[in-house]
Amino acid sequence: MAVTDEAIEKIKDMIVSGALRPGDRLPKESELAAGLGLSRNSLREAVRALSLIRILDVRQGDGTYVTSLDPQLLLEAMSFVVDFHRDDTVLEFLSVRRILEPAATAMAAPRIGEEQLDALSARLDALGAAPSVEELVACDLEFHRDIVRSAGNSVLCSLLDGLSGPTTRARIWRGLTQQDAVARTLREHRAILAALRDRDAEAARSWATVHIASVEQWLRNTL
Repeated sequence: MAVTDEAIEKIKDMIVSGALRPGDRLPKESELAAGLGLSRNSLREAVRALSLIRILDVRQGDGTYVTSLDPQLLLEAMSFVVDFHRDDTVLEFLSVRRILEPAATAMAAPRIGEEQLDALSARLDALGAAPSVEELVACDLEFHRDIVRSAGNSVLCSLLDGLSGPTTRARIWRGLTQQDAVARTLREHRAILAALRDRDAEAARSWATVHIASVEQWLRNTL
């Protein structure tokens, strides 16, 4: 094992074991290096790596702290990596989204508040019957993000947020090239919203599946 990897593992063990908790300040570099049997250089590299993935927070002039370890914060690293996807993997991202998002939409059905439903409805009304593709895709991202937030699972919400980026370009491409894509998307949004208003989890799940599968099917036929 490389020395930096060993240093990362030792700090990770301290956090997992509870020796370091969210919000705790790490001991001074010299003390920590000696305590873990590491060189200060390898410790520095480990701290730098763990700060990049939001495990540690290096505060200039104040020291290094364990972050909140909140799932949304930790999954930012996944979102960063996902941005490097290749175009030929977009279908795989859509497939994962098709598994997760309908489940989240069903979970939201009994939980989402009337005020949130009214806000979603108002957003669709404001979009109008013939929005630009860019306006529609921006609304689509926010529409689904707000529903998933209502599912009450921050990990699921962060995962889906991270997965939405790679599929954005495909959705714009579809809107520009497929006849009736804009109108179909608007109809599917209304159907999802109606199912949520009815507190019908299975209908909400089904419409969310149809909505994502239509983009996936179009892309399969196009590639």
